[in-house]
Amino acid sequence: MRALWPLCLALGAAAAAAGGGGRPSAERSAVWGPGLRAAAALPARYFYVQAVDAQGLRFTSSPGENAFQVKITAPEEQFTRVGVQVLDRKDGSFLVRYRMYASYKSLRIEVKTGDKHVAKSPYILKGPIYHENCDCPQEESSAWMEEMNCPQTIPQIQRDLANFPIVDPDKIAKEIPQRFGQRQSLCHYTIKDNEVYIKTYGEHVGFRIFMDAILLSLTRKVKMPDVEFFVNLGDWPLEKRKPPQNLHPIFSWCGSSESKDIVMPTYDLTDSVLETMGRVSLDMMSVQANTGPSWEDKNTTAFWRGRDSRKERLELVKLSRKYPEIIDAAFTNFFFFKHDESLYGPIVKHISFFDFFKYKYQINIDGTVAAYRLPYLLAGNSVVLKQDSIYYEHFYNELQPWKHYIPFKSDLSDLLEKLQWAKDHDEEAKNIAKSGQEFARNNLMGDHIFCYYFKLFQEYASLQVSEPKIRDGMEKVPQPDDDLFPCTCHRKRVR
Repeated sequence: MRALWPLCLALGAAAAAAGGGGRPSAERSAVWGPGLRAAAALPARYFYVQAVDAQGLRFTSSPGENAFQVKITAPEEQFTRVGVQVLDRKDGSFLVRYRMYASYKSLRIEVKTGDKHVAKSPYILKGPIYHENCDCPQEESSAWMEEMNCPQTIPQIQRDLANFPIVDPDKIAKEIPQRFGQRQSLCHYTIKDNEVYIKTYGEHVGFRIFMDAILLSLTRKVKMPDVEFFVNLGDWPLEKRKPPQNLHPIFSWCGSSESKDIVMPTYDLTDSVLETMGRVSLDMMSVQANTGPSWEDKNTTAFWRGRDSRKERLELVKLSRKYPEIIDAAFTNFFFFKHDESLYGPIVKHISFFDFFKYKYQINIDGTVAAYRLPYLLAGNSVVLKQDSIYYEHFYNELQPWKHYIPFKSDLSDLLEKLQWAKDHDEEAKNIAKSGQEFARNNLMGDHIFCYYFKLFQEYASLQVSEPKIRDGMEKVPQPDDDLFPCTCHRKRVR
């Protein structure tokens, strides 16, 4: 949809102040997005509103956070249990998100400016429209992928699976526990007839809650292929062998150039998608409404906060103490190294992640592995300076240095030089920040995360040469109870 807009940013900026008396036009403003499709089920559904003036020029700054009003009702129900938030992205566009707490036969979505309906409002979603806990999977995976607008191929998945031309569930069910089961925290999953089964290995398996949650959410939405796989719950990728050695397929939240693990979206990003408008406050939608002052009004000091989980972080804080006018970096707690206050200064209080964006330059530096805050940093409107690293999340290989972020060497030896470049090339740095933000908006939202997981399991399942089995010691992972607002599934039951 964005590609249809004329690239008239300078004119649009003037229009924001003067066009249409400084007010959005109800007729010319645009509304679009997956939250207007009944079948595109997400924990929190969303769509966009773009303010356009009476002359057809789009706003590039906020027309006011109350410029648009959104009301969602279920016409056939006495009560509508839907939470709605209109998030001002401060660039002339708004992100509207809503979370349903019951399922409905239809929904009416009204978008107004003043007392006028915007674009084609009201939007009538003909259902049934299912809320997150409704267990009603789409039997045809191709239909679900079309409803979700999933890509046909995802390059990172193809890169990861290229190491495994065939997968023998019987073989790996024996060999992976023997090789890793004593020393690592692993989950052995089987999805069979759209039910999830698990056996855990190792003492520290608490992080299974994130994997359980996304698998259960997927099986409520779509008929999953029968598949058997192992998930690494630890930080570090596990498969360090190189061909022609016998490689074992291990799913991990982080990959590295020195390993052959199959990478998934991180547990942090996964959890934020599942719990948007729930128990998490930081997610890919909320950050878009909390990007701080405009570029020109941001603090020109580079910013970082975190814990001492890598020695380069120690060096960063020492650099900050040497050049406090250039870098503001401090530790919020110590765990891995000895805290020497004369070297690293006092431990500082945590601040809201949204306050990071008061600063123009964001430093992203590895922790134990990749720093899992990068999706949220990109979604802001500060420019990210990213450390060169062997570690990567599922989307890193699609990012381009100097387009989406400014790279610096892993030992920080050129960090001051890169910061000076950014200050000397302010317009270029602003454009890099904008490109990084657009990448995050277009690739890291909830629907993209669901598509990634589904495509990964679908393609992995196609490599299996024997039937996935419910093995000895596996237990069923039950769906959560939904007694408060039970739903009636209109589809023929898969199970």
